[in-house]
Amino acid sequence: MLPPIDRAFSALLRVGSIYTNPSVFMKLLAAIALLGMPALLAQTPASPPAEPDQQPDSQAASITIHSSLVVVPALVKTKSGQLVYTLKANDFILTDDGIEQKLTLEEDTGNQPLALVVLVETGSDGAQHLADYRNLSPILDDMLGGVPHRVAVVGFDSEPQLLQNFTRNIDGVAGVLADLDPGDQKDAMFDALSYAVDMLRKQPTTYRRAILLLSETIDHGSHTTLEDALKAISDTNTAIYSVGFSSTKGEIKHEASKLSSTEPGPPHGCFSKDPNADPATYEGRATQNFDCLAELLPPLRLAKMAEIAARNALRSNASENVAKLTGGEHFKYKDAKTLQRDLFTISNHIPNRYVLTFHPQSPHPGLHAVDLKLKNYTDLVVEARSSYWVDDDTPAPSPQPANKP
Repeated sequence: MLPPIDRAFSALLRVGSIYTNPSVFMKLLAAIALLGMPALLAQTPASPPAEPDQQPDSQAASITIHSSLVVVPALVKTKSGQLVYTLKANDFILTDDGIEQKLTLEEDTGNQPLALVVLVETGSDGAQHLADYRNLSPILDDMLGGVPHRVAVVGFDSEPQLLQNFTRNIDGVAGVLADLDPGDQKDAMFDALSYAVDMLRKQPTTYRRAILLLSETIDHGSHTTLEDALKAISDTNTAIYSVGFSSTKGEIKHEASKLSSTEPGPPHGCFSKDPNADPATYEGRATQNFDCLAELLPPLRLAKMAEIAARNALRSNASENVAKLTGGEHFKYKDAKTLQRDLFTISNHIPNRYVLTFHPQSPHPGLHAVDLKLKNYTDLVVEARSSYWVDDDTPAPSPQPANKP
């Protein structure tokens, strides 16, 4: 027997009077369309279900990060190391390149979703520590604190390699970390950090962003320049927590000598170096730098000094100073036992940070020096990011009046 729609078309062809009666013709066409609809729907494939790791989280955070909003996570402790939870926004003073900013304290950020990249060195001296990263599932679960999360794993030697894309499966992440292969003789830390920050930029803005860096202290083999590395790690939304082992003394000396900057600045610029100049003109390169800084306006002078200091810090101990620059923490470890102790401390500190935000009043391109202090609590210690970076193409917000003293 013919399907209903085919029988209707057969009837249409047999009834010749339909062609001369437009009204009847239109009514019959409508009936045919209704008959054919179920068949068409039955032939339409159903949309595939969303991947579990890509489903939106049921708990959406209330904080919204804009391009002109700077996020400053801050940890406050007593001198004995006890965490302090009771402070308000007006207990803090923050300056951006020496200019005081109006602060907002975001509430309940401990429940905000977290995107985390575990960045582990598999090359160079890191190959000797791969066994330390086994059995980390329980401590990673504590670190995430029961909030909606996405975790990725990136290994690096002479180049970064994605070992596990963002997932909610902590046991799967721990399995990847327990089965790492040794890499080559390089540890391109700056390349790997830039890669991880770029991954985090693509995550939803409602997520906190963090990197857990497991590496030695220096970079060995990156193609990323110091300026680009500084720009990458100063991303306003990413905190870096580093747990590191010491590089060998020979490697430290070798890499520090390669990173020493003897390149001149732009020709005829203040920071340029004239190879034919009288050596007695300047007492040293540092003197010339600070003489040039004196010609800048105070905010720009402070920013340039901060950039010079940050670059020097990255030369001496990269893993420790990337944490300090971003408001994270650095720990040294010797074996699997001390590693787990340090990770437990980090897991306690991540959800208990104050999250302060501000809109910069003078967002000039480049590095900004940030200084966060407490007003009336001399017995407390505050740890927070010391800088952030503004891209050339970042839109400048509307000017805002400075805070009154």
